[in-house]
Amino acid sequence: MTIPIRQSLEGVFLTGLRPGTTQSGIPVLRARVRAQQWRHEGETFTPQEPVTCDLVVFHELTQRTRTRFRPGDAFIASGHVNTYDVTRDGQSVQCEEFVARRLGHDAARTRYKVTRTRRRLRPATAPVVRLDSGRAS
Repeated sequence: MTIPIRQSLEGVFLTGLRPGTTQSGIPVLRARVRAQQWRHEGETFTPQEPVTCDLVVFHELTQRTRTRFRPGDAFIASGHVNTYDVTRDGQSVQCEEFVARRLGHDAARTRYKVTRTRRRLRPATAPVVRLDSGRAS
């Protein structure tokens, strides 16, 4: 059995979240984010030039993202990189965006309090009666 994995991106929101819809009417949310890169050199890590890109979320995740994040928030996202072509000044330019399927605050860089919803208790089950002894177990 193999472990199912996805690409991930950790970064910081640079801009507010821009809501919209796709041509087919699907809710979409876009934001500019910055991701710091590091290079491992022996026993140390050296910071590299940060990468700035678009982060995109679709469907139900748009509303949750809109209410929970703002510029400056550190996040971790899992999803995939989408590459697309855009025409600028008459030339075709290849662009990338990170499409997040899951998105949350970076627990290593964010202080927060978790408010859990109360779980519904299952109704008590009736005792099991054994036919051979007639006693409940």
